Amino acid sequence: MADHPYNVLFLCTGNSARSILAETILNKVGAGKFHAYSAGSHPKGQVHSETLRLLQSLGYDITGLRSKSWIEFLKEPHFDFVFTVCDNAASETCPIWPGQPLTAHWGIADPAEAKGTPAEVSLAFKEAYRLLNQRISTFTSLPLRSLGQLAVQNKLHEIGSMEGATKLSERT
Repeated sequence: MADHPYNVLFLCTGNSARSILAETILNKVGAGKFHAYSAGSHPKGQVHSETLRLLQSLGYDITGLRSKSWIEFLKEPHFDFVFTVCDNAASETCPIWPGQPLTAHWGIADPAEAKGTPAEVSLAFKEAYRLLNQRISTFTSLPLRSLGQLAVQNKLHEIGSMEGATKLSERT
């Protein structure tokens, strides 16, 4: 694996909640070792207000977070890893990413689809954050530089089937 910081892209359809959460978590947890980005196949155009509220309450810098298309990333930077975090994005035909990054599906339920009281919606976002943080912490603890590509790919799929995985994640 590479000697530079790893570039990681998190994909979702709307790029307003899960992929934004993942990008922000990895940029903080993996500072210096990873550089995370997020994008959507059909971006909503704005980050979900509850995503921003949660991240800010947890002490994350939310400056510059925005919902964006994966088209922005077709040429640069070259990614080492690309993760889908929603089943829709995993089912779509994704672009061919330069550099042949390792890929995996880490699907979890969409908190942006949560219904109910404000407390119930907030809880859905907190749960998505918890699950993504768990996966990302496991990912960042992998000895990537000493594992072979196949071993890393297998670990990425194991991470995708951790607690809270969507049905599509369990099949991949």
